[in-house]
Amino acid sequence: MFLIGKIVDSVYLVVLLQVLVVATSTTDNLNIWPMPKSVSHGSHNLYLSKDFEVKTEGSNYTDASGILKDGFSRLLYVVEAAHVINSDFSHFDPSNMLQGMNVVISSPSDELQYGIDESYKLSIPMQGKLIYAHLEAQTVYGALHGLQTFSQLCRFNFKTRIIEVHQVPWTIIDQPRFSYRGLLIDTSRHYQPLPVIKNVIDSMAYAKLNVLHWHIVDAQSFPLEIPSYPKLWDGAYSILERYTTADAAEIVSYAQRRGISVLAELDVPGHALSWGIGYPSLWPSKDCPQPLDVSNEFTFEVIDGILSDFAKIFKYRFVHLGGDEVNTSCWGRTPHVRKWLAKQRFNESEAYQYFVLRAQKIALSHGYEIVNWEETFNNFGNKLNRKTVVHNWLGVGVAQRVVAAGLRCIVSNQDKWYLDHLDTTWDQFYMNEPLANITKPQQQKLVIGGEVCLWGEHIDGSDVEQTIWPRAAAAAERLWTPYDKLAKDPRQVTARLAHFRCLLNQRGVAAAPLAGPGRVAPEEPGSCYQQ
Repeated sequence: MFLIGKIVDSVYLVVLLQVLVVATSTTDNLNIWPMPKSVSHGSHNLYLSKDFEVKTEGSNYTDASGILKDGFSRLLYVVEAAHVINSDFSHFDPSNMLQGMNVVISSPSDELQYGIDESYKLSIPMQGKLIYAHLEAQTVYGALHGLQTFSQLCRFNFKTRIIEVHQVPWTIIDQPRFSYRGLLIDTSRHYQPLPVIKNVIDSMAYAKLNVLHWHIVDAQSFPLEIPSYPKLWDGAYSILERYTTADAAEIVSYAQRRGISVLAELDVPGHALSWGIGYPSLWPSKDCPQPLDVSNEFTFEVIDGILSDFAKIFKYRFVHLGGDEVNTSCWGRTPHVRKWLAKQRFNESEAYQYFVLRAQKIALSHGYEIVNWEETFNNFGNKLNRKTVVHNWLGVGVAQRVVAAGLRCIVSNQDKWYLDHLDTTWDQFYMNEPLANITKPQQQKLVIGGEVCLWGEHIDGSDVEQTIWPRAAAAAERLWTPYDKLAKDPRQVTARLAHFRCLLNQRGVAAAPLAGPGRVAPEEPGSCYQQ
């Protein structure tokens, strides 16, 4: 009888352990966004100590620049900001208190560049004499991602009036699927003040996006100071709507300290009418002001000067040279340009190619690799420098052709990943797959990532955040989470994304409801989690 009971107890224990393993490895009830690569958890709760601290025992990273220290301060702020913590900590059992976090970073460097290791491992034990969370990362930027994930494990307990970490113990092993996870902002169509841009950068970090594509100038305005050619920012909307070089450097620094690189764009030869406000000779003529005058050597001297000044501020490996939507008819209608074309034996299309390739050589001379919009590939892909990354925005199937040609690609197809297309819903953002119909592993590696684009014709500081969020978060999970962990049906992640949207609201980010098109207002009174 005792033996039978012991066998039954053993069987029950095995079944119980199996149930626990299944329960702790499932992601169905987890409110983490984007979903990590590997997650296991329990069902116990710990409370954050009022003296919750960061330690770096065993770390090779000295944090001389304070990136980790500042990241930890931001963690405490976002965790504690939503409610007032007014509990008497002396009433809590010390064995249930999480005292802090020990962060171990392998690399002593804080250089941020394309392709750096962003992986991390986060573990939170259930018990111990003094309980500390443990965060391991190869780089400080991986550690910052780990802090973001930790922040989503914390919540305010309305009974105890204290922050708790729920579902302990945790083990999370994580790394991004793609190295390039971008968001484009456009400061030419509408000027965006520095605080607005900084708020966007903060919100990007919450979703683990890591590249701010800054479309700085366009036909409408040239707001950036260029010391080499100081009249260029005469093309700004007003003297109050400009960025100094110090402003630009501040944006780069602010982003870098949050693990975000800044990709600067200088769109040539089209989209450049504003250049000629300060330097009219850049126009083919006053009656036909764009694209930039391909026949004028001064045009390329200015591009060289701009990129020389860029190189002092924008340290990312890539610079974006545009090349899209170039209507070359102006060149053919302008007598001195038409004469130059005849002398060079160029037609207008060949002149477009000449311009793009010459701009590429200038960028290369300043140490950059190049990103160009897809029209350059569609028109003369075999002529592009092999260091070119083709930015797909127009057509379906372009990414397939780009990688088949051996070039790298960024995916931003406008039918699914343009945030200013308000009729594109979050589930369409979520289901847009950058590797669609690209099956060969070597070609898949050439897709370096994707980007959601926020063109600024109807975007300023009043509506920028609710146009970005939560739809950009849907794309962020697609770019971060392993493919086999992504939902095959977006309805499976609706509640989790709604939770993240409400978390953004709690952190002061004006993320719009999920229900309806982009930038939609709530339909009626109700819970944030049901909208």
